[in-house]
Amino acid sequence: MPEAVARPFGAYVHVPFCASRCGYCDFNTYTAGELGSSASPESWLGAIRTEIREAASRLAESTGRAPSCDSVFFGGGTPSMVGAEMLVAVLAEIRESFGLAPGAEVTTESNPESVSPEFFEALAVGGFTRISLGMQSTSTRVLRVLERAHTPGRALDAAREAIAAGFEHVNLDVIYGTPGETDDDLAKTLDDALATGIDHVSAYSLIVEDGTAMARKVRRGEIPQPEEDVFARRYQIVADRLEGAGFGWYEVSNWARGEDAQCRHNLGYWRDGDWWGFGPGAHGHLSGARWWNFKHPARYAAASVPGSLPVAGGELLSDGDRHIERVMLRMRLAEGIAAGMLSDSERARLAGWEQRGIVEQVRGSDDDREGGRYRITDAGRLLADGVVRDILDD
Repeated sequence: MPEAVARPFGAYVHVPFCASRCGYCDFNTYTAGELGSSASPESWLGAIRTEIREAASRLAESTGRAPSCDSVFFGGGTPSMVGAEMLVAVLAEIRESFGLAPGAEVTTESNPESVSPEFFEALAVGGFTRISLGMQSTSTRVLRVLERAHTPGRALDAAREAIAAGFEHVNLDVIYGTPGETDDDLAKTLDDALATGIDHVSAYSLIVEDGTAMARKVRRGEIPQPEEDVFARRYQIVADRLEGAGFGWYEVSNWARGEDAQCRHNLGYWRDGDWWGFGPGAHGHLSGARWWNFKHPARYAAASVPGSLPVAGGELLSDGDRHIERVMLRMRLAEGIAAGMLSDSERARLAGWEQRGIVEQVRGSDDDREGGRYRITDAGRLLADGVVRDILDD
């Protein structure tokens, strides 16, 4: 375990339960039928509490004290499936064992069909500050292809319920490029989302992952493979609609209504921060050391006992590995990457992208010493991955 913890420090909590499996999903999630009697929300809660206490104890031994969490993020799976009481109990354990920094951001993902006004009110009282809802689309046919359980309007109602419960920061997830989706479907989804009063939207192109039900349907010819040119057109619709409504992009797939609305937890990942991942299959990172827990909830719970951590494996990242990740992640951010983080040859390769208007070099008062920053322009966002590949091409 590293001897120092860098800032920011976050906690990620993985909730592996889902009522059903969406056709496109390849996350580490399980339905009740898949788990049988091998694991339950109750066994998960007990194991999570044990892991939190053990992690805090080990960090206190190596650094003098466990670091306070600047952010906490509950992901899944469907965290809302375990109910507000369990989520608040886990947060209370983190607060007791690690502490929360003043103004800490505490987010939970939720599915529209498993929330209610009472759920959001209990979370607000329990210390949560941000809600992220999986909407994906407000088109019935798109939701059907994605095999989403909720009706088109339920996500919108859930967002309004969260706002009414006092949450200033509410995100809606959108997926674009689903087979059968039209430009008008996406535009209406975005307009519907904006009408709720939310302050954040995450929009991702559909990825057909190997091993999913959707991949099998594509292979059998039941639905077409999404096309890259469609993705590009749909991304532009997203950008135009959101930015026209006063949202600014701060990461290629994320838009917020002002800096306060940006997801600080995810920014911690993208800026090479430190975090501890709790729960089945969760990943953690401290000062270049990365590890991951046992994936199956039953195996995880069996390994999460006092005096032991449920770690399945890990690696110590080399300087080269960390550099690659910094470039890959920071070039997707609107703030870009400090020139001083790049080699002379990497900066030279960016010159061609500057000439094409895809990348720009900017200077700020904090950047002058390092020669400014390189960042993707608004026009270059669709080419961000290509820019990264070119920068890192030795």
